[in-house]
Amino acid sequence: MPKLYYVYILANQSRVLYIGMTSNIEQRIFQHKSHAFEGFTAKYNVTSLVYFERHGSVMTAIHREKEMKAWRREEKLHLIESTNPKWKDLSYGWYQRHRYQPDRGAVELNRQHSSCCEQQENVKK
Repeated sequence: MPKLYYVYILANQSRVLYIGMTSNIEQRIFQHKSHAFEGFTAKYNVTSLVYFERHGSVMTAIHREKEMKAWRREEKLHLIESTNPKWKDLSYGWYQRHRYQPDRGAVELNRQHSSCCEQQENVKK
């Protein structure tokens, strides 16, 4: 499977925009949403993914990112609204746990319990 690169646009509620490029869009958007790094997106809470496109070449993606960053604001708004007129967060639901998926705490408690039971069984033998 060939590697993909993404050029994306994030926005906040006031429609402040940020354009970026990544090879792992789910991880990168999560970093923006969790303010993993200080900077523009954390300062202005720019966390809604409103547009993205895929590229098969890193050089093509970098060129496209630079091209889009050079556009006037109106051109960026037109691009977003041509595919996402309601400005919905396209990453909505990416990080929600499935209702049947146990949380990490429950999994860890289960492991500890199993380990404890195995140790008790070994002591009895």
